[in-house]
Amino acid sequence: MSIGIFTISSPLHNAESIAAHRDSYLKELGFEYVMCDNDFSRYGEFELNLIFILTGGTESLFREKLRELENRGVRLAYFSLLAYNTDNSLAASMEILSFLKNKQYDGEILHGSKDFVLDRVNKLRRVFCAARTIKGFRAGIIGEPSDWLISSTFNRIIVKDRLGVDLVDIPITEVKEIVEQLSKREDKKAVEQAQKIREEFKQIKICPATEQYIEGAINIYLALKEIVARYSLNAFTIRCFDLLSAVKNTGCLALAKLNAEGIVAGCEGDVPAMLSMILAKGLSGVSGFQANPAHIDVDTGEIKFAHCTIPLNMVESYEFLSHFESGIGVGVRGFMKNGPVTIFKLCGNMERFFAENGTLVESQEKDNFCRTQQLIKLDNPEAARYFLNNPIGNHHIIIPGHYSYTLNRVLEKLINN
Repeated sequence: MSIGIFTISSPLHNAESIAAHRDSYLKELGFEYVMCDNDFSRYGEFELNLIFILTGGTESLFREKLRELENRGVRLAYFSLLAYNTDNSLAASMEILSFLKNKQYDGEILHGSKDFVLDRVNKLRRVFCAARTIKGFRAGIIGEPSDWLISSTFNRIIVKDRLGVDLVDIPITEVKEIVEQLSKREDKKAVEQAQKIREEFKQIKICPATEQYIEGAINIYLALKEIVARYSLNAFTIRCFDLLSAVKNTGCLALAKLNAEGIVAGCEGDVPAMLSMILAKGLSGVSGFQANPAHIDVDTGEIKFAHCTIPLNMVESYEFLSHFESGIGVGVRGFMKNGPVTIFKLCGNMERFFAENGTLVESQEKDNFCRTQQLIKLDNPEAARYFLNNPIGNHHIIIPGHYSYTLNRVLEKLINN
């Protein structure tokens, strides 16, 4: 955990006594940190930069430090002030935060119980870590977005400027050419890789009609992995329905496996969904489940989501069936652990987003929906009206855990950057 602590204290106080009190308080909190004391030369280098206001009478000293940071050109998006219960630490922090707000800076005071402060530290660290993690990402658009995504547009310049993500256009014909080459079984190394992957799925339940498509689905995985290496990608989205006609198979297995391996892999050429998955990965460590709402009850806040693939590192178990719409290829039915989830979507011009906490009530197995099906109940049932009144496209991202607060902070930081 990369946390830097910078301190400010009044010279009127006994330095040794204040240092002992500081160390005792930080030891009680129990998180790892780098102590920078009054030296602000490294401010901005850490995932989270905490300014510990140790005593009262520090307001003018803080103002001087702020001038130093401004003169050095340090990016100052948000100030996290740590305050404890004695030595007028809180009173000084309140004056400082009010001063910062007057100067149009944002921030907060971390003060209160051990659990509360630790929770705030962890959430803030994730905010800044996520924003840093995605900077410099190269994200491929393999084929154009699917024809039906008439609202899921994006602005390349804004994506680069706000998220730091480069979008790379890649012809889907390259995937087809690699798959065709692999199907000839002339590459010994590729054959060995395919056999090894087949062995991974030895214990997985496979629908009899789907068995014939497994080898081809593995070839698609190997082809996409080669594309990732060829273009140095951290993420991609693919116009996957073109594979149905081009190679008579689906990319569902490939995307499920690549997401589990740390490559953000999205469906249907949906760039805003892919960007949402990139942020989900930065925050939670998993890409999230890209899915469509299939049924919404605005009275209860219950929503059914479904799609034909899910990252394998998000599920407790999974099985292979046919692709829902076409009846061919390999679709993935995954069973995620019931419990807290977040529903998230960022629009492609970075102007708005949706992030709400909920609970995964159950995974379902009905025949008339895409293979992975989740029934989710929103914590705030009123939020379900968003899907009927002002949705951001059809695809949304399901993330295990509650991240709505953190996503709001991340997006405020990135959108207003």
